Amino acid sequence: MSVHPLRRVAVAVAVAVTAVFAAAACTSGNPPVGPSGTSSSTPSTVRVTPGPPTTLRVLAGSELADMQPILDEAAKATGVTVKMTFTGTLDGAQTVAEGRADGVYDAVWFSSTRYLETIPAARQRLASSSRIMGSPVVLGLREPVARRLGWDRTPVTWSDIADAAKRGEFTFAMTDPAASNTGFSALVAVASALEGSGRVLDAAAIEQVSASLTGFFAAQRLTAGSSGWLTDAFLRRNLGADPGPALDGLINYEASLIAVNRTRKLPEPLVLVYPTDGVVSADYPLTLLAGVGDAARTAHQRLADYLRMPDVQRAIVERTARRAALPGIALPPGLPDGLVELPFPGTRSAIDALLTAYFDRIRRPSRTAYVLDVSGSMAGARLNALQQALSGLTGTDTSLSGQYCRFRSREDVILLPFNQTPGKPLAFTIDEQNPQPSRDAVRTAITGLHAGGDTAVYDSLVSAYKVLDSASDQDRFISIVLMTDGESNSGRSLADFQAFVASRPGATPVPVFPILFGEAAESQMQAIATATRGQLWDARNGELAHAFCQIRGYQ
Repeated sequence: MSVHPLRRVAVAVAVAVTAVFAAAACTSGNPPVGPSGTSSSTPSTVRVTPGPPTTLRVLAGSELADMQPILDEAAKATGVTVKMTFTGTLDGAQTVAEGRADGVYDAVWFSSTRYLETIPAARQRLASSSRIMGSPVVLGLREPVARRLGWDRTPVTWSDIADAAKRGEFTFAMTDPAASNTGFSALVAVASALEGSGRVLDAAAIEQVSASLTGFFAAQRLTAGSSGWLTDAFLRRNLGADPGPALDGLINYEASLIAVNRTRKLPEPLVLVYPTDGVVSADYPLTLLAGVGDAARTAHQRLADYLRMPDVQRAIVERTARRAALPGIALPPGLPDGLVELPFPGTRSAIDALLTAYFDRIRRPSRTAYVLDVSGSMAGARLNALQQALSGLTGTDTSLSGQYCRFRSREDVILLPFNQTPGKPLAFTIDEQNPQPSRDAVRTAITGLHAGGDTAVYDSLVSAYKVLDSASDQDRFISIVLMTDGESNSGRSLADFQAFVASRPGATPVPVFPILFGEAAESQMQAIATATRGQLWDARNGELAHAFCQIRGYQ
């Protein structure tokens, strides 16, 4: 994998983004070139002519949904209709690496292919690539907080930010770095900047900065598997729609933070803080998959040529607030040029070391109650499926995604089986120094579950809340996972549960993540997720293990 070197350019300072950005406004300067290794032969004078109607099947990052209007215009101009299937960064990498994208998709379009390129089985499946646009991952702070810290007017480094976080001077939300590129880019940026040598991170460097990283992540109060869900939760918290203290900051793509300011939902705009020691940028390469036919290759080139035309690049900047891939295109209004681009880890071993350190030692640990339906309808194949899927989190799933889904050191795991009444909670803490025996103990408890009786969903959820609320250590990411295959037919009603949740004013939200399985009532499960600010997952297609793994990004 080629890694873009540090660009020793003028240092940018923290910039306050204090207004809705007018589409016609402009700021001179060239956009930064993020590390990519991508190429395109498209000169600014290329004229793209329509070809035969072709559908290009693209596996893409979910944040690219905002490109649909531009892609609709591209279809008219080129004859290429883009059919996007959205997925997370890690899921996408695994899909490509395992060959499951072969013959199903023609191209991938993620925020970056740098992670993919560290996996030999994935790298060999990537063909030509064209960088379309860019967006650095930065910190957005509520204006009063940025003003109090002085970061709206003076230069700031990642060390400054980490020191303030350690002192408890602000809080922030960030996505899970194993599930989302924004979280991983931020983790790489702060680790690289704190290490300070300018070299690509390796395991020794990660060990060196672990203590400083722990101080930085002491201020993280919200995690999520997707940037969109995280942003929505951040807004609800700061607008008083969710209980709990307001969050001061949000780590996300520059473009996403600008989009938040454009909505004018917050009473004060977010101040975008650009650490002077560097950022990691998304570069959005539209990448053809190897082995596709000539029609797909031609369509990919026509589409890439169109998207890199100067007028289209300007439209991308104006509509999405991302930075253009071509030089000479004006930046979104009010944004700094000449950002230092930090190097991305060049090996899987370095990436694994960074993520393992983050989950097992650096970030705040989690506490999760797994509320598991073991009523009579779960007997046989369904209980077996539950046991196998949940056991994957104990280390039996050794796939690319499975290694990051497993229970982590310091984590509290609570199993609460239920039928017509809540069962006895089984609590485990994953040992920090030797985690696998703890995971094995959880797996033994899972394999010992037996099915029988009726279904008391809401009594069991209330029981889980009480177990979580009674813990003395609340400095954790706390959540509940509910797995049921039917409707509740014993104990409290949905209305009773909703009233119980509403009676907890001021308490830190405890989201419930229901998993649909078998004949579970979708409307009731959605109501549970809505009332608790969680998210519904559908495993009725047999993807129970996938659902458990995906939810890990929110724990």
